[in-house]
Amino acid sequence: MTASVASADIAAVGTAAFHRGDYVRAFRELAPAAARGNAKALGLLGFMYEHGFGVPQAYAAAADCYYRGATLGDPFAQAMLGMMYDKGHGLPNDYVLAYKWLNLAAARSNGRQREAYVRFRDAVAGKLSTYEIIAAQRFALEWTPDRPGPDVHLTVK
Repeated sequence: MTASVASADIAAVGTAAFHRGDYVRAFRELAPAAARGNAKALGLLGFMYEHGFGVPQAYAAAADCYYRGATLGDPFAQAMLGMMYDKGHGLPNDYVLAYKWLNLAAARSNGRQREAYVRFRDAVAGKLSTYEIIAAQRFALEWTPDRPGPDVHLTVK
């Protein structure tokens, strides 16, 4: 079994444990997969840190997990990173970056998930000028997975 397949299997076990409410097991399964760069595990681990599920609530840790998952292309991590920028939780409040990440999440998802991300993105757009929206859209268009973009200034509050 290759490392990526093993990481995906462990992430699936961790995800199932999370959905059962077994947060201790979820963390135990997801943390190693996240450390190996599994984007889905990073997104869910970020959610656990953001909300204190099985771990102490820690916005900085959540933002770090979301950022790493987002840069690897996971739509959930992208959306949650966008929400962290919107709220200013664990990161400096930045509506342009919030819009960028929510726009990417909407573009990379479908169904109800996409509809939710579009609603979140559009709510953030209401806080931006036309020029800021254009800049955020440009940042999203220029983004490629696993390459730091304009939010390399990611600092923890």
